[in-house]
Amino acid sequence: MRAQDVLPDGRDQGDFNGVKVRKGTVGAFLANARVCIDPEAPASAVAAARRDIQEALPALRALGLFEVLEVRDPALRAWLGAQDAGGA
Repeated sequence: MRAQDVLPDGRDQGDFNGVKVRKGTVGAFLANARVCIDPEAPASAVAAARRDIQEALPALRALGLFEVLEVRDPALRAWLGAQDAGGA
């Protein structure tokens, strides 16, 4: 399967398991994850990245991202687990 098979050119979002997912959601997650694991990132940038990740979690879960991939960074993985448990 190729990217255009999942979301064709000209479409900016799709419905996955009942959740509208915008094109670029996984790429944005990766960019935000990089900020979260960067020891040089300012606290304000990490907080903003975490907010963006938190907003995207329903879409990322609908895509099944975390069923196939595991976050390697222990701190980010723990934070994501806390989000699943309803934590902040």
